[in-house]
Amino acid sequence: MNRLFVAYKPSQISSNAFLSQIKRKYKVKKAGYSGTLDPFAKGVLIVAFHQYTKLFRFLDKSPKSYRATIWLGVKSLSFDTQNIKEVRLLKPFDYKQIQKVCEELLGEISFYPPQFSAKRIEGKRAYEFAKRGEIAPLKKCKMQVFSYEILHYTHPFLSVELKLSEGAYVRSWCELLAQKLEINATLSSLERLSEGKFFYNDEKSLNVLEYLNLKKNSLRDLSKLENGTKIALEELEIREDGEYFLENEKNFSIIKIENKKVEYILNKVEKC
Repeated sequence: MNRLFVAYKPSQISSNAFLSQIKRKYKVKKAGYSGTLDPFAKGVLIVAFHQYTKLFRFLDKSPKSYRATIWLGVKSLSFDTQNIKEVRLLKPFDYKQIQKVCEELLGEISFYPPQFSAKRIEGKRAYEFAKRGEIAPLKKCKMQVFSYEILHYTHPFLSVELKLSEGAYVRSWCELLAQKLEINATLSSLERLSEGKFFYNDEKSLNVLEYLNLKKNSLRDLSKLENGTKIALEELEIREDGEYFLENEKNFSIIKIENKKVEYILNKVEKC
C-alpha cells in the first residue's frame, strides 16, 4: 500500500538502519526516505512506501528547521561528538559578539560540505574517504540561512534554532561560526524539527497531494490517466511549460510540458 508519513529517527542509529526497523514494523519490502540524518543526529525523517518512494523530488521540503547545541572549544574531525581530538577551556564570549557572528551567517552563504557526510564524490560517499583518513575533493556549495534564534548560551554550550535550505549542513554552519570566533567548535547535539510542512505526528499517514511542490492541472478526458494514453496540449487547462499533477478519483499522474509536448513523468499512482 502506498503511504507517506513522518518518522522520528533517534540518535546513534543510521538512517538506513532506522528504515530497516520501519520496514519490519509495517511489514513492507519497498520503502525509502528523504534527507539523510547522520547517526549522531535525531529527528524528522520523511518516509514513503511503494510507489510513493518515487515522489521525494516533487515534495516541498524547504525550509528545514533544526535545533543544535554547539560545544565551543572542542575540535572534532566530524564536527560532532565523534572523532574529538582536542578540548580547550575558553573564556566566555560576550553575548553580543555571539549574536553578531550569527547575524553574519544569515542569507546565502558559501561553505564546504563536511568530510564526514553522505555527499557523493566519484560514486562514493564522502565519509568513506574520511574514515580512511583521506580528504574527499568536495566542492564549495551555497546554502540559504533563512533565520536563526539563540535559545540559550551557557558557556561553553550555545543552543540555536536554524531554518535552512535543502542541501544545507548544520555542521558546516557550525564550522563557519567557529572560524569567525577564531576557535574550534563542534556539535554536541542536533535535532531536525521539520522539513517544510513535514512535522512528526506519530507516523500519521499524509495526503501526498497536499505536499507536492507542483500545480494541479486539469484534463478533459480523465480516462486517459487510467490507460496512460498520450495527452495533447490542447486537452489541458494549463498549457505553459512546467511540471504538474493530474488526478482522478483513485489515482494521480505527474506530467511535464515542454515545447508544446506533454510527457508522463509518473502515471497511475494510486492514492493512499
